[in-house]
Amino acid sequence: MNMSEFKKAGHWPTLLAAFLYFDIGFMAWTSLGPLIVYITKSLNLTVDEKFTLVAIPVLAGAVLRIPLGALADRLGAKTTGICAQIVVMLGAAYAAWFGLGSKFAIECFGVILGIGGASFAVALPQASRWYPPQYQGVVMGIAGAGNVGVVLDTLLAPTIAEHFGWQGVFGFLLIPMGLILAYYIYAAKDAPGERKPFSLAAYGELMKDVDSRWFMLFYFITFGGFSGLANALPLFFTVQYHISPVAAGLMVAMIVAFGSCFRPVGGMVADRIGGIRALTIIFGVVALAYFCVAALPEGPAPAAGQPGWSLAQMPGICWLAVFVFSSGALALGMGNGSVFQLIPLRFKGDIGLMTGLVGCAGGIGGFFLAQALGYSKRMTGSFSAGFVFFALLALFGLVGLLIVKSRWRTTWGAVSGAQV
Repeated sequence: MNMSEFKKAGHWPTLLAAFLYFDIGFMAWTSLGPLIVYITKSLNLTVDEKFTLVAIPVLAGAVLRIPLGALADRLGAKTTGICAQIVVMLGAAYAAWFGLGSKFAIECFGVILGIGGASFAVALPQASRWYPPQYQGVVMGIAGAGNVGVVLDTLLAPTIAEHFGWQGVFGFLLIPMGLILAYYIYAAKDAPGERKPFSLAAYGELMKDVDSRWFMLFYFITFGGFSGLANALPLFFTVQYHISPVAAGLMVAMIVAFGSCFRPVGGMVADRIGGIRALTIIFGVVALAYFCVAALPEGPAPAAGQPGWSLAQMPGICWLAVFVFSSGALALGMGNGSVFQLIPLRFKGDIGLMTGLVGCAGGIGGFFLAQALGYSKRMTGSFSAGFVFFALLALFGLVGLLIVKSRWRTTWGAVSGAQV
């Protein structure tokens, strides 16, 4: 890729603003995962109830991506993004000042955090509309790489909670949220051209298109896997391997960093070899990683009365799990970029609506992964069945690619002006 041509092709301040906006939104969206052990300490909740709580922002973000995507098409991405960010900041300020004293309060707060996750449906179309077809993979990868916000969550939130309490985490979060909102207001611009008016019927028409349903399935697998792991792994590591919340945060930060950082790489690879070929390889790697995780045994518990393992004390089986999860997260991140290399080529005129629709499916996938792990633990005493389910789903996605690849390459792919 020629960087000088790429810089001239679109509007890089908007691309950067979209990346930062999605980054801070994703950070808010996934903040319950690394903090749930602290927030629920006095509530006496079961493991599966905690998994449900961390899944609520994921589900809310999934559902809210549709109306936010539609509003971005009608009002403009910039206006929609500013309003959404203010609502999330107000929710974070409330949690920082007044706390969350009940399960219901946590659930309501989770819905507000879901607006941060729904920022996906604003940031990606805003960036995409500025660039030609041959750069869609890398552009959508860069804007979507804002999910690196979860790395900062899992890395910093437990340590801040240990020193200042979990409410202090949301107090600190307000600082970068305010700074990024100021930059977004200053730098982001909506691309020229007519926007489609909001219409529920438009979603119905898109849902009738079989290609939109395939894209929803593929993103259900890739982004659902990534967001589900990002939210559930901090709790998973404390339960399965008996490590401290701080050590769990460090491990999960390492894992999700692979998925976040390799999303643009996935888009670039898809630009070069085609999204279909890239996804074919990726789904195979994801399925293998899930099957391997399902086969790993539970880690040894520390002596009675002793806190969870520290980073230096973690057993070898935990490090092996980190390696397998990192491999899977890397593939999932590349898969996210690959899916969004293809979507603007097929649905260029409906990119806002499609981003909301497909993003919704991805968020629902994350909700199901977190729920599947909690349900598996409650019903079988092990997390293995939940991981096996998603491994089989990745294989189903691989079969789906084999079904559609010839038709896609000989119809819209042939006239798209890019590799498919």
